[in-house]
Order: sequence, then C-alpha cells, then structure tokens
Amino acid sequence: MSLSSGQTLTVGGQDLTKDGGGRAPWEDVKPSTPTRKPKTPKPQDAITIAVSARVLFNMEKEQQIYEQRGVEEYVKYQVEHETEPFSPGPAFSFVKALEAVNAQLRELYTDSEELFDVVLMTNNHAYVGLRLINTINHHQLFIERFCMTGGNSPIGYLKAYHANLYLSADPVKVREALEEGIAAATMFTPEKMKEVSETQLRVAFDGDAVLFSDESERIYKAHGLDKFFEHEKAHENKLLDHGPLKCFLEALGKLQKKFYGKGQRMDCPIRTYLVTARSAASSGTRALKTLRSWGLEIDEALFLAGAPKGPMLEKIRPHIFFDDQMFHVEGAAEMGTVACHVPYGIAQKVANKGTKDKETTSK
Repeated sequence: MSLSSGQTLTVGGQDLTKDGGGRAPWEDVKPSTPTRKPKTPKPQDAITIAVSARVLFNMEKEQQIYEQRGVEEYVKYQVEHETEPFSPGPAFSFVKALEAVNAQLRELYTDSEELFDVVLMTNNHAYVGLRLINTINHHQLFIERFCMTGGNSPIGYLKAYHANLYLSADPVKVREALEEGIAAATMFTPEKMKEVSETQLRVAFDGDAVLFSDESERIYKAHGLDKFFEHEKAHENKLLDHGPLKCFLEALGKLQKKFYGKGQRMDCPIRTYLVTARSAASSGTRALKTLRSWGLEIDEALFLAGAPKGPMLEKIRPHIFFDDQMFHVEGAAEMGTVACHVPYGIAQKVANKGTKDKETTSK
C-alpha cells in the first residue's frame, strides 16, 4: 500500500474537491472572515495542538510544484491562487472535533481557558500566508496562532507555543520534535476516509512505545513471544515507564474530568481507546495497572492478542490513531482510519535494519 500525506481527500468515496457538476466548490468564492470568534485561550492554560499545513489541508499539488519546479515557482503559484481555498486534509476532521469539544466546554465553564488551541505550523514564507488565512476563514476554522518560518524548520518554536502534540507529514520533523520531548507523530492520508463523529472526539492509542516505553517490546523483539509473556508475568506489579504520547493522554483526561464534574461521564464528548496487540490475560495486567497508577482512565481497552487492528478501528472510527509500527498504520489506513506513526523505540531500529539487509542482499 502506498500512503501519501497529500492525496485527494475522499469521504464515503466522494471527492470533496469537486461538486456534482465537476466544479471546485470554491470557484468564484471570495475570501470570507467569520464575524464572531471566541476568545483565544492563554497558551499556558490551553492544550495546544501544533498542526502542519500539509496535514490540515490537501497541498499535494503545491508540494509537487515545490519539489519539481523550485521555491520561486511555488511562491508564484500560491500568490496567483491565494483566493482559492485548499480542500481538507487528514487532520481536518480532528481539528473540527477539537473545536466541537471547545464549544461544549465554553457552555459549561464560561470563563475557563482550559481548552484546545490549534497552532498552524508551516515552513512557508509569510508572503504566501494569505492563502492559508483565506482557507481557514473559508472553512470557518478557529485558528489564530500561526508559525510561518520561511524555509526553516518550525520545531524550535514548538516549546515556545507550549505544544502538547505536533502532527506533520514530514517524518524528519516529527523525529526532531520527539527528541525535544514533545509528543509528535507523522500523519498519513487514507485513500478513502471513514466518516467520523462531529460531536465526540475519539482518540485511539497503541500501548507499547506509544503510551508506554518500549521495554516490553524489546524483550519480544530480542527473545520472542514466550519470553515476553514470562517477562510480563514476572513484572506485572512493576509499572511501565512512560512513552512519548502519555502526556497527550493526560491532557485529554484533564478535559474529560471537567465534563465528569458536570455529570457528563456517560455522554462525554471526548472518548479514548487503547488498541493493543497485547493479550489481556497474559500481558494486559501490567498495562492497566500502569494506567491506573498514572491516574489515567481509558474509556475502552481492546486487547487483540496479535490480531489486525484495522477492522477494530473501522468499528471505532477514531479521528486519529497512534501506533509505533508502520504495518499497523498501513492496516488502519486501508480500512479508512486516519493513522499516525510514532517513530519511537526498538521497532524503528528493527525496521531500519530490515531495510539495510534488503539493500545489501540486492547489491
């Protein structure tokens, strides 16, 4: 399967970039600016999601121009088309769900600034920023914080923006963010994306090397499944260390508790899922005890005992799914789930070694 960060976005098999008559829906549309916008939360209080322009919007054509014809032609094209909004990208539904949660939080807590805040990160020049602003206003998104770095990497600004999560189509930048201690993942675009809830944010996580460290996965990779089960049984009362996405789950839990405090536990607009290849009886105890010790509640825990994750994710229909292994990411994408790769832990070293071995054999 070939995954791309900028494929044409489809929902239910329909191309969202065209209407029934074959015309792009933004043709003849002038840039619009929403008349009423809510107050932007303070960065130190907000849960900040930093999103690259290439995953929020479909910029495949523009990326090709940049790669094939250079930066000057790219800038020229963007300026000439700055009144034409981009179509949605893989992170679009996720961002809309964040805004839906914010709307409900503002109803319950009028003056609270504990809200989601989205920062648009791009290495575009400010000179072409107008098209991004026009697109955001066209789609009526509430994004006020921008970071346009003029060709430089935006990673150095993530901590200044108090980013809790960084999503990008560029795996190099994602690794840089992880090295800085920031939760990050590479987002991919499924060819046909499943429709997702417009009122409930659903986030699914793998366990090892995502929420937890890769300690147990190292045992499995080095010694096999039987030794892994022995190790987990012997250490079931020893807590796992944290992984790169634990802090994001904590942030989600913080907002969930605000809804619980208003009696909305059963109809909370945020729902979290653990979707793990672990077996429940053989190795699930340690994972659940670790989450409990952190004070974190997962709404649903699905132990698949090595079964494919794609079909289960198709049933859940999360806005976003995080996994450290590309074959799980690809399997999820094949079923229409927006999946993100977390390049962390021993699985990355094994994958890289496999690639090098294939290259050596080929030579």
